[in-house]
Amino acid sequence: MVRELKDAAEVVAACDDDDLVVWAAQGMRPGVRAWTYGDAIAVASPGIARGDRLVVRGGPVQAIRLVRHALAEAGPSFRPFGDAVLVHEVAAAVEGLRVPSGFSWMATRKPPEPYASQGPGEPVDWLATGDEPGVADLLATANPDSYAVPGLAGVRRWAGVRDGAGELLAVAADAWSAPAVGLIAGVATAVRARRRGLGERVCRFVTEELLAEHGRVALMVDDWNDTALGVYHRLGFSRRRVAATRLDI
Repeated sequence: MVRELKDAAEVVAACDDDDLVVWAAQGMRPGVRAWTYGDAIAVASPGIARGDRLVVRGGPVQAIRLVRHALAEAGPSFRPFGDAVLVHEVAAAVEGLRVPSGFSWMATRKPPEPYASQGPGEPVDWLATGDEPGVADLLATANPDSYAVPGLAGVRRWAGVRDGAGELLAVAADAWSAPAVGLIAGVATAVRARRRGLGERVCRFVTEELLAEHGRVALMVDDWNDTALGVYHRLGFSRRRVAATRLDI
């Protein structure tokens, strides 16, 4: 039978400490719900990464039943999200789910390897609240589809690197982080400053900072973005193909 989980420790045990599921649980903050059925687990997490997410893991037979149960309990706004093969099977079996869209989840528990060359480079640091208009301007031209933007709920802080005149050249956000999984989002580099390794420098800084605070770090990236995938691989992130779908309502 379906069993509802009540705390973060139960979620960790039920998912074998899967970083995607643990991230979705957000420490079981108010509003998050989780259930198990057989070897499957589903976590309904409202308002993370600009949506209501229903992260699912497990064998397809149990996962399909659990997704039906979770959608009935949590509501149709929640988007089933998990390993790509599983989500495709769920979408084929649950009436009303759209064809899933795919991307990659990447995670690491280890600090990045040191640079091959430790020469001088532009310094990276956390930005002040007053820098957020500059972050928004950079995102508007360099990454207009960014899920993370200044002022959005769950977007905690921004890191950045500047040129000699003080203009922002590259940024990345600490956004929708969970107690045991930090999340990087909103990565962008000004068009004129690309091919200088600045995006990698900012992501390295945020990775190290979030590892120290949360113990592991994750991010989401489009499968077509070979440049970003290369950066994250160099920083030690491992790739996991995932997918998300939603009910037609």
